[in-house]
Amino acid sequence: MPFDLQPSFRALSDPSRRDILRLLGAQEMSVADVAQHFDMTRAAVKKHLNVLDEGGLITTRKLGRERLNRLNAEGLRPVVDWLSWFDQFWDQRLDALKAVIEEIEDPNLTPKETEDD
Repeated sequence: MPFDLQPSFRALSDPSRRDILRLLGAQEMSVADVAQHFDMTRAAVKKHLNVLDEGGLITTRKLGRERLNRLNAEGLRPVVDWLSWFDQFWDQRLDALKAVIEEIEDPNLTPKETEDD
């Protein structure tokens, strides 16, 4: 069964959650630490952290009474893998466009000569 990307994309869809991921990529932070960087309540930050956790993009560990959150970079791998298909798609299209432009600029070139450049 393929990996369900929906929770990851849902987590990444919000600009505040993307900003939170950047913060957690630099260091572990509690809810209170994260909340200091935003104009929102701790409860709102906690909801964002829950969505990020559901998307597999953060991990949480307990330290005493605090819960520390950090980026789970490995959780981004399925998203990156999915997006990499589009890199290949555009690389192929741009290579084909380059060949057409080069042929227009120098009609004496054969398709083989343009591919070797």
